[in-house]
Amino acid sequence: MRILLIHAREFSFKAKSKAIADAEPPDSIPSEASAENALVVFTTVEDVDTQNIREVVEKAANDIIEVAEKVKASTIVVYPYAHLSRRLAPPKAGIEALKLLEEEIKKRAGDKYHVIRAPFGWYKEFRIHCYGHPLSELSRAYTPKASAKLQVEKKYFILTPEGEVYKPEEYLPKADKEFRILIEKEALGKEIGEVENPVNALCAKFGFEWEPLSDYGHMRYEPHAALMVDAVSEYAWKLARSLGIPVLRIRGTNMFDLAAKPVYEHAELFGDRLYELWTDKKHLVLRYAACHQQFAMLRDYVLSYKDLPLGMFEIADSYRLEQSGEVTLCFRLRKFYMPDLHILTRDVEEAVKVSEKLQEVIHREAEKLNQRYYAVYNVTEDFWENRRDLLLELIRRDGRPAVVVVYPAGIYYWVVNVEYHIVDVAGRPREIATFQFDIGNAKRFGIKYVDENNKEHYPVIIHTALIGSIERYIYMVFDSAIKAEQQGKKPYIPTWLAPIQVRLIPVDPRSEKQMQLAEKVAALLEENLIRVDIDDRDMSLGKRIRDAAREWIPYIGVIGEREVETTTINVTIRRTNDRVAVKPEELLTMVLEDIKGYPRLQATLPKYASKRPSLVYLEKSITLKPSS
Repeated sequence: MRILLIHAREFSFKAKSKAIADAEPPDSIPSEASAENALVVFTTVEDVDTQNIREVVEKAANDIIEVAEKVKASTIVVYPYAHLSRRLAPPKAGIEALKLLEEEIKKRAGDKYHVIRAPFGWYKEFRIHCYGHPLSELSRAYTPKASAKLQVEKKYFILTPEGEVYKPEEYLPKADKEFRILIEKEALGKEIGEVENPVNALCAKFGFEWEPLSDYGHMRYEPHAALMVDAVSEYAWKLARSLGIPVLRIRGTNMFDLAAKPVYEHAELFGDRLYELWTDKKHLVLRYAACHQQFAMLRDYVLSYKDLPLGMFEIADSYRLEQSGEVTLCFRLRKFYMPDLHILTRDVEEAVKVSEKLQEVIHREAEKLNQRYYAVYNVTEDFWENRRDLLLELIRRDGRPAVVVVYPAGIYYWVVNVEYHIVDVAGRPREIATFQFDIGNAKRFGIKYVDENNKEHYPVIIHTALIGSIERYIYMVFDSAIKAEQQGKKPYIPTWLAPIQVRLIPVDPRSEKQMQLAEKVAALLEENLIRVDIDDRDMSLGKRIRDAAREWIPYIGVIGEREVETTTINVTIRRTNDRVAVKPEELLTMVLEDIKGYPRLQATLPKYASKRPSLVYLEKSITLKPSS
């Protein structure tokens, strides 16, 4: 809080018009006033004041009374004045702080001073005549001590699909290895410590890198990584459309004004990982998911019960101010891409019904990568006590026991918040997919639907990321590859996600016939949106084959004189290590079958390897097996 104290012979003000939408109502406070021998307290409430506003107000009130006594003022005027700082508190917090300041001054002054407070959020005209003595112009600034984080008392249980409830330590001997790891970390607080993780090296090898010219936790995406991000984005959209409900795809901004009441309240509930910035007169928050944008749109829609369930989807660039020492390549980031889907449902019962399809998709997509999800169900105490039948239905669908964390009711906007974890190759639980039942934000943002009797209701909103964030899904893909290698299998990227799906290698790039066949095959594949390139570099065949293997290319086709004569390609299939001689049409059929049901995107690199700069990230050698 910052204040400018003026001892005025005369002071008067008059409110003219609203400056902001959330201005104080004109009938709640005098819109004009005048005073003589007044200590005018021009006051700016700053964003940091919200951490411990009472402490700030008490300090300010003490100083104000002390100065009023020294200058022998008869009136104290608390006058909102935003121009003393750029980092303003949201209007709601500002109004509350000024009201509290007025109350504190009155309480401490008793009948000694007449206290006036000018309205907040209005353009006002004012007239002031300053005395001009040494104490007639003073300023003060107050910074609160950081308030202690809210300590939420949580209870931990294990709930089985059969409905049995255990304390975590009681269930531990029954748990399989991976579930035991999750229980120990999430319910028993066991720290895992530093463990070498080869997934990080694999992310870097495929072009997921830190950007040293940005903030901590911001990545850059080389051509291979960029392709993978785009492919997963389109696949997430395909999954959203497969749910059997109408889904709208939108795009929005990535920053929102904390002066907007619903944005501020939502941010308060989100916690201390807000990524904030200040512009000329606005305090903004970078979005941490697609919630703000989608909710801002949905509140403008005229919705009937017949429209529900209704989904809205966006690939949202999202920002969370993770601790710099905890950011992890491809997993824990300050800026990432979230394929965020929100589904409006009539009530919690319908949300549970709709989530059956969500759970099916979530588990299926993990199983495709040979991964297994274990769930943590964060629930409110009232849901645990009164709606355990619904919770049990959700856990039965998962088909395995879950960690249940019970929170006090009313402190968050959800009643159920599900985190799906894999246990990665380094032995750490890693949350990937998620869904939650939100009972608070529809009211907060003004999203309504009309029922059969023409009555308005606030829908329950399902938040879900079916495959997690884009980067976390790719993390899971790489983790799967490393686990496969540890089992003695060939590590690979699924063909639909491979940056280059087919590489054609003429034995002699100077041979016109070999190059013609390579180009003919490439054209056939490209017509079908298969990512194919030709390694026409003037170097040994062995070196070029090794380079293709280093990039984990699913299909490597060699074309020599024999292939020219027979119009075939000698193809090595990475996943099986099979080597087959096939006609171009047969190769096309093989690849199309491999990528059936997945998005097809154009390549992010020139078709000819000789036309590319050296891609340094592909030269990185890695050891997939962790040393521990």
